[in-house]
Amino acid sequence: MAEYDLIVIGSGPAGRMAAISASKLEKRVAIVERTLCVGGICLHKGTIPSKTLREAASYLSGVNQREVYGSAYRVKERVTIKDLMLRTNRVTETEVNVVRDQLIRNYIEIIDGTASFVDPHTIVVKSEDGSVRTLTTEKTVIAVGTRPARPPDIQFDDRRVIDSDGLLCLDEIPRSMIFVGAGIVGTEYATIFRTLGVRVTVIDGRERPLDFIDDEIEDALYYHMRDEGITLLFGETVSSVRLTDNDKVEVETESGKKLHCDSLMFAAGRVGASGVLNLKAIGIEADGRGRIKVDENFRTVQENIYAVGDIIGFPSLASTAMEQGRLAALDAFGVKAEHMFSQLPFGVYTIPEIAMIGPTEEELTKDSVPYETGIARFRELSRAHISGGRTGMLKLLFHRETLRLLGVHILGEHATELVHIGQAVIHHEGSVKYFRDTVFNYPTLAEAYKIAALNGLNKVGIEV
Repeated sequence: MAEYDLIVIGSGPAGRMAAISASKLEKRVAIVERTLCVGGICLHKGTIPSKTLREAASYLSGVNQREVYGSAYRVKERVTIKDLMLRTNRVTETEVNVVRDQLIRNYIEIIDGTASFVDPHTIVVKSEDGSVRTLTTEKTVIAVGTRPARPPDIQFDDRRVIDSDGLLCLDEIPRSMIFVGAGIVGTEYATIFRTLGVRVTVIDGRERPLDFIDDEIEDALYYHMRDEGITLLFGETVSSVRLTDNDKVEVETESGKKLHCDSLMFAAGRVGASGVLNLKAIGIEADGRGRIKVDENFRTVQENIYAVGDIIGFPSLASTAMEQGRLAALDAFGVKAEHMFSQLPFGVYTIPEIAMIGPTEEELTKDSVPYETGIARFRELSRAHISGGRTGMLKLLFHRETLRLLGVHILGEHATELVHIGQAVIHHEGSVKYFRDTVFNYPTLAEAYKIAALNGLNKVGIEV
């Protein structure tokens, strides 16, 4: 008889939810975490620290109040790394305690160490003190997450040349930074550090790095970034990176441009942290990015082993990962559950934020769907002026004939909160008329839905 019904490898959002879901089915569950603190990359290196850093930078720099108090307004004149990390560390510590309490309350054993497979039902855990423990289990959920990809020809020193993990360990805020890679991570950090007064340049080989975002929203973000003084070099590829004698970083592009900065961050994507699992012992092969292939129930080629979260690739969202973990645990023990909605919300925590759910205009055009748009500008909202900001827009996409809401795309502060109003209407196949007929508190940013709906209905000739 196996020692556990389920062992979960990794205590991030996906692993935590898988463990808790199995425990609620009265299963014997253990969770293995190689660090002494639970929470995974999301809590210690990714989502929580970066978003807390964003909030600290926005507040201390006073960026959201400058429309009211002037461009010279600052909460603190000179922001230091210590100022930023004080808040970040406090939030992380609190969240670690919350996660640990959740696991303990649900009778889940927490095992510190690095897990590797011996066979499909046997796992060896090596702790930092050198001790080794062998565990047996009926089912396993792999939720080990990812780590930043590091190009082999780049010399990282975690001070001048860093990745997203190293950025959280800087001793001081650089005066100038170059970000190589304008995906979600690179763009988020670029806008955060520009808010702190850092001279920022972003380089990416693609002409439209955030091409999954609606074109109009993406263009508006790039306009805002340039307006804030960020240099965007798209369609440019880095050919060399060199550390100079005067403690600078020299970057040369294939087009011949030479740039210098105090610190360079590579945001070259992430790779699955599956290398230490000894997957060959259980007949599982990871792809070139370290990711594991699963079926619609998150089961690997080994029928008793599941994989969830970033380790399986797109969409690599903490919110999605939690639901994947829950569904995998239920399937592992024969409990039927409704699968996730096909439409998932996305959030990009740039300054300002971006959020979306549903298809873009480009996708609807490609699929020959007759649609119309309704747009509200945040400068039309009293709440935006009261809060000190004007930048932003909310776009509704709806079917011209049925008026069914198809998509919501938002740029502006609190976009990642606002999108869930549209999410509920989309999932219930609601009409854009809902926003015309409902009453929103005034003044609120949510009122943008009504303004956008009225704008869109006017375009299709419906009396409002």
